[in-house]
Amino acid sequence: MATQPPYSPHAPSRAEVDALPGATVIEFGTDWCGFCQGAQASIAKALEPHAGIRHLKVEDGPGRPLGRSFKVKLWPTLVFMRDGAEVARIVRPINAADIAEAFASL
Repeated sequence: MATQPPYSPHAPSRAEVDALPGATVIEFGTDWCGFCQGAQASIAKALEPHAGIRHLKVEDGPGRPLGRSFKVKLWPTLVFMRDGAEVARIVRPINAADIAEAFASL
């Protein structure tokens, strides 16, 4: 399985995210988080059949406005959005099946 890209320290603004057309998955976490590292294989497996869906990996933490605007408390948190509106959320996914269920909301 390919190595997953790191979480980006450069996050879009909430207004930019809310304006995104179509389906988007925003993954909040950090590269040093053990829960985030442990979930990467499941996240990658769940994303495979949805290659056309926008996936943003955003580094989160205190003072990070995008994560605060979504009230993210635990990592990783995956927020599923359609046309700028949140339709599902998975916090600390255990397996790919949990994530796949959220994709059904898109």
